[in-house]
Amino acid sequence: MNNPEIIFFDIDDTLYRKYTDTLRPSVAQAMRALKAKGILTAIATGRPEIAFPAKVKALIQECGIDMLVTINGQYISFRGEPLQSYPLDIADIETAINLLEQQKIDYAFVNNQEIAVSSNSPRVVEGLSHILPNFLMDKEYFRKQPVYQMLVFVDKEEEKILQPLTRQHGFKSVRWHEYAVDLLRKEGSKARGIAHAVEKLGIDMSKVMAFGDSFNDLEMLSTVGFGVAMGNGEEAAKAAAQFVCPSVDEDGVLRGLQELGVI
Repeated sequence: MNNPEIIFFDIDDTLYRKYTDTLRPSVAQAMRALKAKGILTAIATGRPEIAFPAKVKALIQECGIDMLVTINGQYISFRGEPLQSYPLDIADIETAINLLEQQKIDYAFVNNQEIAVSSNSPRVVEGLSHILPNFLMDKEYFRKQPVYQMLVFVDKEEEKILQPLTRQHGFKSVRWHEYAVDLLRKEGSKARGIAHAVEKLGIDMSKVMAFGDSFNDLEMLSTVGFGVAMGNGEEAAKAAAQFVCPSVDEDGVLRGLQELGVI
């Protein structure tokens, strides 16, 4: 595809390396080139906006990125204005909390402007250290503010504890850390958020491109008109995509766009 109308980019390990705080100059070069061609640019991330790295925030401002699809598609804004959101029902949150409290599992509530945790245990602190080190601690947060997804601090072996939620109550879990998963409704994904957002803009999905690397990108990569996986991405992401570009450390976004003839 060399003529998309809008392109979505994941943040972590697609545009940015969180463990080294690296955002290569080629990313801004690519965004400016897309803007010059009249192609809309967008972020599609599991992070809430409050947890965007400083370098990504600067990129958004510098390059005028048009759309933010945050919290795995649960909150969307276009040029600074809210466009679509999908808050969790309080009853669903209570169902999840009841199970997690029984199992003595730490959890967090994710709003686009805050993350509130059930405790500040070492596992919670470690999990959030590269996402949002300055979090709230408030088990009642969900009664005060909209919550778009939860975080659950479990390792792979412990994740089976969540099966009653995923098999009987309409949730799904997506791993993003050795000790943490996102917990959201099964119908929730970057793909759903993107589909509703581009429909509001009058853009057909066949004219949508996306770059991603991980498990929360699978629906997005397989649903948009053209999915691009990073060379450093998970094998599942590569299988879901139509093209694999070089890695994030090798200017993958810029080189992928050039190889595909988009810029």
